[in-house]
Amino acid sequence: MIKGLVITPPALGRISIGRVVEKNRKRLPEKDDQFTIISQVQTRDGWLAHPLDDSLRQEQGGKIRTIPVRLLFNDPALNFRAEYSLFDRNTGRPLCVGNGDTCKRSTAEGIQSLPCPSPDGCPLAQGGNCKPYGRLNVVIGDDDPLGSFVFRTTGYNSIRTLLARLSYFQALSDNRLACLPLELRLRGKSTRQSHGTPIFYVDLTLRSGISLQDALQQAQQLDQARQDAGFNQAALDAAALAGLHNGTFEDSEEDGGQVLDEFYPDSAISQQNDAMTSAVPRSRQAKPTLHDLILERTRHLPDPPTTAAEAR
Repeated sequence: MIKGLVITPPALGRISIGRVVEKNRKRLPEKDDQFTIISQVQTRDGWLAHPLDDSLRQEQGGKIRTIPVRLLFNDPALNFRAEYSLFDRNTGRPLCVGNGDTCKRSTAEGIQSLPCPSPDGCPLAQGGNCKPYGRLNVVIGDDDPLGSFVFRTTGYNSIRTLLARLSYFQALSDNRLACLPLELRLRGKSTRQSHGTPIFYVDLTLRSGISLQDALQQAQQLDQARQDAGFNQAALDAAALAGLHNGTFEDSEEDGGQVLDEFYPDSAISQQNDAMTSAVPRSRQAKPTLHDLILERTRHLPDPPTTAAEAR
């Protein structure tokens, strides 16, 4: 295995609840009230829809509100990886990934493990630079049992709901999460911050029309059938875990570009660049990047403790 390369579940496409529109020559994210299943092919007119998008759209009368899925792994953390993430909004490179306790950060001295105080307490996260960021892999259909579709989100509602559902379903099914018949469901809610306008988030539920008892029975039967056929779910989970731990950052610069398109509007980039101009050396003001800012600040940070005594 190539060291330093994070091996992620094979992806056949993406699932989105928004799209990128062009307004006044700026590419801006726009939320939607439906799912869109996107292929991995892009043309001048944008990303092409996956064939599954059209079939589900016809079944549901024009708008996709639910997607029948299964999961690849029994471990919730393998299906849904969620961390605090900081990207360079000019290049799309991941710069810092943490869990609220520790983080891996790109610094002038290379990749370092440092304390992670969460975005509220981190000076590098000011201005919304660092966000919770989750990637959920799901299987749609039966054509490719290991091919998945990725749903990316920085939404608190989606992240909290998916984390809870995955943990609960794993417990209820006696660690047969990969055998449960599930579906992604789009839900709406209004908050004080939304000023009465509905916001949409993603939930993971049992498939419509299937009771919890029936779903558990189906999971037991599928699990037994897989074992009889020689399917080793524990080994699959172990292989996925080793692949995810093989490198530092899951998202490549290419993936980061898709993150920028979906979650960071051009207006935010302009504001960030204005703020960074006064924070970096004049010799680098011509092309300021968030990476430059991190390197400049981390030069002045104390070295992390290397022993228990230093930590105290």
